[in-house]
Amino acid sequence: MFRRARSRRYFHAGAEAAGMAQARLRVTIPDGPWVGDVSREHPDARFQVLTATPEDGAGFALVRVTADDTDPILDAIDDHETITHSSVMAEDDGMVTVQVEALVPLLQTVARRAGVPIEMPVEICDGVARVDVTGDHERVAKFGDALRDVGAEFEVEYVQQRVNPGGSLTERQREVLFEAVDRGYYDVPRECTLTEVAEHVGIAKSTCSEVLQRVERTIVREFVDDLPRRPVDFESPEDDGIERIQ
Repeated sequence: MFRRARSRRYFHAGAEAAGMAQARLRVTIPDGPWVGDVSREHPDARFQVLTATPEDGAGFALVRVTADDTDPILDAIDDHETITHSSVMAEDDGMVTVQVEALVPLLQTVARRAGVPIEMPVEICDGVARVDVTGDHERVAKFGDALRDVGAEFEVEYVQQRVNPGGSLTERQREVLFEAVDRGYYDVPRECTLTEVAEHVGIAKSTCSEVLQRVERTIVREFVDDLPRRPVDFESPEDDGIERIQ
């Protein structure tokens, strides 16, 4: 079920529930890490962290930069005090991919401390990173605590429960569903009729139809409930519908 975090207490309340949670945060990167500083110097540029590997005291990342003029951005990256090495891997008109080794890999360090993976790519514009994390509720809440510990403010776009579609089906419903799928009832075009599915399972056609209708309703409802119903545009950080978590 989709849930929007409205307060720090709510964000932590999720830790008491069982299961997996998926959260999207908009993190304001504090002064210090290169990607925050450089992206604020060039607010019209878009930075995408494609891959990132944290190590003790440093981090390695592959970053794609999109801007009208990437040369001054590359210079700013090279000149930043936390950059120990950078190398251009690919370059095109208005886009460059650069590999960097940097000190203070903020997001990777925080994620490792909380024990949750950050889903790539991470997009950064004007010092604000859009970060997706997935893990059990306790670890996701711990990720928020770790951000606060390093002085990073963030906003929660959404927190949603990750469910297993069909997890609430009965054994009989699963049996009929698997038979229908295996025999091509849901193929386009269909390879099997409802009557044939019913015969293979050993039930009446009307019963088979009712079982599959209940299965379809259950799976569709669970799937739809797990979708964010009010996605937030990353390009509009001033959205008044989101409350800042500090």
